Amino acid sequence: MDVLSAMKAAHESGTGFAQEVDAATLARAQRGDMPAFAQLYQRFGRPCFSLALRMLGQRQHAEDLVQEVFLKMMDTIRSYRGDAPFGAWLKRMTVNACIDQLRRQRGGSEEIDEQQLALGPDSGDAASRVDAWSLLARLPARARAVLVLHEFEGYTHSELAALFGQSESYSKSILARALGRLNTLVTARPLDQVPLCTPKN
Repeated sequence: MDVLSAMKAAHESGTGFAQEVDAATLARAQRGDMPAFAQLYQRFGRPCFSLALRMLGQRQHAEDLVQEVFLKMMDTIRSYRGDAPFGAWLKRMTVNACIDQLRRQRGGSEEIDEQQLALGPDSGDAASRVDAWSLLARLPARARAVLVLHEFEGYTHSELAALFGQSESYSKSILARALGRLNTLVTARPLDQVPLCTPKN
């Protein structure tokens, strides 16, 4: 099993955004009922945090983003009409917030430094390769986001192009180089020696 397959297996072991929410809870939340919001947070806070951590790569940024997303959800849940499952609606909100955060971090720049994705020997020491997800965190932010959304969240290159305001070829190129970089990172340490841990919260 390669590193990507291992991370996918760990990712799929959780319930994530696919959990169902009963109509009564949603109706109460849309009326502003705080216990209903608390139930939604209990169900979706962890998936939201895990996705944000995988995309942003920093715990504090992920924690701040979860707060931002749930505050926005409280303000906009009345507009939710059930056209898609609630988890999918909330995931899209989380993804959009992550992309906005990445744009702010880069001052609006859409470019990725080619040197960051160079496929040469890894310069980090072996001690920093704690688990499979730590390898993902070592990718450039934009490359990490493209990889997470395509490989773990099921976004197509067409959808990624729209999200990032780029072409499909941009998305495909970034993904290919990100996967190459991941493979390079594990060459110094066989995958069977890499603990398969998901990000901790």
